[in-house]
Amino acid sequence: MNDDVDRERLMEWVERIASHLAATDGLPPVTGRILGWLMVCDPAEQSAGRIAEAIGASRGSMTPNLRQLTAVGFLEKVNRPGSRTALYRLTENAWQVVVDRQVAALAAFRAITSDGMALLGNGERAHRVRQADHVMERLQRALSREAQEERS
Repeated sequence: MNDDVDRERLMEWVERIASHLAATDGLPPVTGRILGWLMVCDPAEQSAGRIAEAIGASRGSMTPNLRQLTAVGFLEKVNRPGSRTALYRLTENAWQVVVDRQVAALAAFRAITSDGMALLGNGERAHRVRQADHVMERLQRALSREAQEERS
Protein backbone atom coordinates (compact mmCIF):
# COMPACT_ATOMS: atom_id res chain seq x y z
CA MET A 1 0.00 0.00 0.00
CA ASN A 2 1.11 3.55 -0.67
CA ASP A 3 2.93 4.97 2.35
CA ASP A 4 1.41 8.44 2.02
CA VAL A 5 -1.95 7.24 3.37
CA ASP A 6 -2.27 6.71 7.12
CA ARG A 7 -3.12 3.00 7.43
CA GLU A 8 -5.12 3.43 10.64
CA ARG A 9 -7.30 6.16 9.17
CA LEU A 10 -7.73 4.19 5.98
CA MET A 11 -8.92 1.12 7.90
CA GLU A 12 -11.30 3.30 9.92
CA TRP A 13 -12.78 4.43 6.61
CA VAL A 14 -13.08 0.82 5.42
CA GLU A 15 -14.86 0.03 8.69
CA ARG A 16 -17.29 2.89 8.07
CA ILE A 17 -18.16 1.32 4.71
CA ALA A 18 -18.73 -2.03 6.45
CA SER A 19 -20.89 -0.49 9.17
CA HIS A 20 -22.95 1.45 6.67
CA LEU A 21 -23.63 -1.59 4.48
CA ALA A 22 -24.46 -3.69 7.52
CA ALA A 23 -26.95 -1.10 8.76
CA THR A 24 -28.55 -0.25 5.42
CA ASP A 25 -28.35 -3.50 3.45
CA GLY A 26 -27.93 -6.15 6.13
CA LEU A 27 -24.58 -7.26 4.75
CA PRO A 28 -22.19 -9.03 7.08
CA PRO A 29 -19.43 -6.64 8.20
CA VAL A 30 -16.76 -8.75 6.50
CA THR A 31 -18.52 -8.29 3.15
CA GLY A 32 -18.48 -4.53 3.61
CA ARG A 33 -14.84 -4.62 4.66
CA ILE A 34 -13.92 -6.51 1.50
CA LEU A 35 -15.75 -4.00 -0.64
CA GLY A 36 -14.30 -1.03 1.24
CA TRP A 37 -10.78 -2.45 1.01
CA LEU A 38 -11.02 -3.11 -2.72
CA MET A 39 -12.16 0.47 -3.22
CA VAL A 40 -8.91 1.85 -1.78
CA CYS A 41 -6.21 -0.85 -1.91
CA ASP A 42 -3.00 -0.64 -3.87
CA PRO A 43 -2.59 -2.54 -6.08
CA ALA A 44 -6.21 -2.62 -7.18
CA GLU A 45 -6.16 -6.40 -7.72
CA GLN A 46 -5.79 -8.49 -4.57
CA SER A 47 -5.78 -12.19 -3.70
CA ALA A 48 -8.25 -13.55 -1.16
CA GLY A 49 -5.36 -14.10 1.25
CA ARG A 50 -4.11 -10.56 0.91
CA ILE A 51 -7.61 -9.16 1.41
CA ALA A 52 -8.13 -11.34 4.48
CA GLU A 53 -4.83 -10.17 5.96
CA ALA A 54 -5.58 -6.51 5.23
CA ILE A 55 -9.03 -6.51 6.83
CA GLY A 56 -8.27 -8.96 9.65
CA ALA A 57 -10.66 -11.66 8.44
CA SER A 58 -10.33 -15.41 8.34
CA ARG A 59 -9.44 -17.04 5.05
CA GLY A 60 -12.55 -19.20 5.38
CA SER A 61 -14.81 -16.15 5.31
CA MET A 62 -13.36 -14.93 2.02
CA THR A 63 -14.83 -17.43 -0.44
CA PRO A 64 -18.55 -16.92 0.29
CA ASN A 65 -18.20 -13.16 0.61
CA LEU A 66 -16.11 -12.75 -2.52
CA ARG A 67 -18.59 -14.96 -4.36
CA GLN A 68 -21.50 -12.81 -3.16
CA LEU A 69 -19.83 -9.53 -4.16
CA THR A 70 -18.98 -11.03 -7.55
CA ALA A 71 -22.53 -12.30 -8.08
CA VAL A 72 -24.10 -8.88 -7.47
CA GLY A 73 -21.64 -7.20 -9.83
CA PHE A 74 -19.28 -5.36 -7.49
CA LEU A 75 -16.23 -7.55 -8.09
CA GLU A 76 -14.63 -9.51 -10.83
CA LYS A 77 -12.27 -12.41 -10.51
CA VAL A 78 -9.04 -12.16 -12.50
CA ASN A 79 -6.93 -15.18 -13.39
CA ARG A 80 -3.43 -14.51 -14.64
CA PRO A 81 -1.74 -16.97 -17.01
CA GLY A 82 0.74 -19.12 -15.14
CA SER A 83 -0.64 -18.23 -11.71
CA ARG A 84 -2.91 -20.44 -9.63
CA THR A 85 -3.92 -17.53 -7.40
CA ALA A 86 -7.09 -15.71 -8.35
CA LEU A 87 -7.17 -11.96 -7.88
CA TYR A 88 -10.20 -9.78 -7.22
CA ARG A 89 -10.88 -6.20 -8.16
CA LEU A 90 -13.80 -3.83 -8.33
CA THR A 91 -15.69 -4.20 -11.57
CA GLU A 92 -15.24 -1.25 -13.90
CA ASN A 93 -18.20 1.02 -13.15
CA ALA A 94 -19.17 -1.32 -10.29
CA TRP A 95 -21.66 1.09 -8.78
CA GLN A 96 -23.41 1.62 -12.11
CA VAL A 97 -23.58 -2.15 -12.68
CA VAL A 98 -25.22 -2.61 -9.28
CA VAL A 99 -27.69 0.25 -9.84
CA ASP A 100 -28.62 -1.21 -13.25
CA ARG A 101 -29.29 -4.56 -11.58
CA GLN A 102 -31.44 -2.86 -8.96
CA VAL A 103 -33.49 -1.13 -11.68
CA ALA A 104 -34.02 -4.52 -13.33
CA ALA A 105 -35.00 -6.04 -9.97
CA LEU A 106 -37.54 -3.26 -9.40
CA ALA A 107 -39.05 -3.89 -12.83
CA ALA A 108 -39.30 -7.62 -12.07
CA PHE A 109 -40.96 -6.92 -8.71
CA ARG A 110 -43.41 -4.56 -10.41
CA ALA A 111 -44.41 -7.37 -12.76
CA ILE A 112 -45.31 -9.40 -9.68
CA THR A 113 -47.25 -6.54 -8.07
CA SER A 114 -49.10 -5.98 -11.34
CA ASP A 115 -50.19 -9.62 -11.31
CA GLY A 116 -51.22 -9.23 -7.67
CA MET A 117 -53.36 -6.18 -8.42
CA ALA A 118 -55.06 -8.00 -11.31
CA LEU A 119 -55.71 -10.98 -9.07
CA LEU A 120 -57.08 -9.00 -6.11
CA GLY A 121 -59.19 -6.36 -7.82
CA ASN A 122 -59.89 -3.17 -5.80
CA GLY A 123 -60.16 -4.39 -2.19
CA GLU A 124 -57.97 -3.64 0.83
CA ARG A 125 -55.51 -6.37 -0.07
CA ALA A 126 -55.08 -4.85 -3.54
CA HIS A 127 -54.58 -1.43 -1.93
CA ARG A 128 -51.55 -2.72 -0.03
CA VAL A 129 -50.14 -4.26 -3.22
CA ARG A 130 -50.79 -0.98 -5.10
CA GLN A 131 -48.86 0.93 -2.43
CA ALA A 132 -45.87 -1.35 -2.92
CA ASP A 133 -46.17 -1.00 -6.70
CA HIS A 134 -46.30 2.81 -6.55
CA VAL A 135 -43.20 3.02 -4.37
CA MET A 136 -41.31 0.59 -6.61
CA GLU A 137 -42.43 2.55 -9.69
CA ARG A 138 -41.09 5.82 -8.24
CA LEU A 139 -37.80 4.16 -7.32
CA GLN A 140 -37.51 2.54 -10.72
CA ARG A 141 -38.16 5.85 -12.48
CA ALA A 142 -35.70 7.77 -10.30
CA LEU A 143 -32.94 5.20 -10.60
CA SER A 144 -33.50 4.82 -14.34
CA ARG A 145 -33.31 8.59 -14.80
CA GLU A 146 -30.12 8.81 -12.72
CA ALA A 147 -28.56 5.88 -14.54
CA GLN A 148 -29.39 7.48 -17.89
CA GLU A 149 -27.86 10.81 -16.84
CA GLU A 150 -24.73 9.00 -15.62
CA ARG A 151 -24.27 7.37 -19.03
CA SER A 152 -24.64 10.70 -20.88
